[in-house]
Amino acid sequence: MTWSIIARDETTGRIGIAVASRAFAVGARVPHIRAGVGAVATQAWTNPFFGPRGLALLAAGATAEDAVRMLMTADMGRDHRQVHVLDRHGRFAAATGKACVDWCGHLVRETFSVAGNMLAGEGVIDATAQAYADGKDIPFARRLLAAMQAGEAAGGDKRGKQAAALLICDTEEHPLVDIRVDDHADPLPELARLEDIHRERYVHYRRYSPTRANPAGLLDRDALEDAVARSIAEGHE
Repeated sequence: MTWSIIARDETTGRIGIAVASRAFAVGARVPHIRAGVGAVATQAWTNPFFGPRGLALLAAGATAEDAVRMLMTADMGRDHRQVHVLDRHGRFAAATGKACVDWCGHLVRETFSVAGNMLAGEGVIDATAQAYADGKDIPFARRLLAAMQAGEAAGGDKRGKQAAALLICDTEEHPLVDIRVDDHADPLPELARLEDIHRERYVHYRRYSPTRANPAGLLDRDALEDAVARSIAEGHE
């Protein structure tokens, strides 16, 4: 009832997950990322424990393949689950339970993975992967969105549309991008609109918010406004 992509940007090292579904508020359940650790997308008959448990396994040193194997092996409902994982070394792994609703499946490439279930057909996954692979010159967030829009054009979730989400993390503990469309007639274009708004100011403001290197951030309001204005003018992403 959902499809998603996990990717690692080759240029910046950022990690992102984009997801779309006929299910309400899919962004609250599917995507999980921890900076410096990895990413987990849990879907189909979603097990909500897969996200935190998968990240804990990765943090403890498990590979993506090990994390997928341990999550599925420990779950009595494994046949109904779908999960894909990225570890801290940039390795991907995925599993699709044999009872997931057709069309269902996954693919793993060097810098991304795509998985989906209850889709219009295999072409949804193929189109998502091809669009992402072809989008190397597009900024990371828009590249993920373009990939999902290509999957939607290929049929998407065979039940229809309702929700979508985009989660991207860099080296900080708080996300770079965390936007959701929980209930909308056409969620992916709406998600793209929100990403445009995010890029107008927030992405620039975040550069001066608290970081590991500067836990207080920039606290002088006038200096902050000047810095944000410069960042906008310089076109930082």
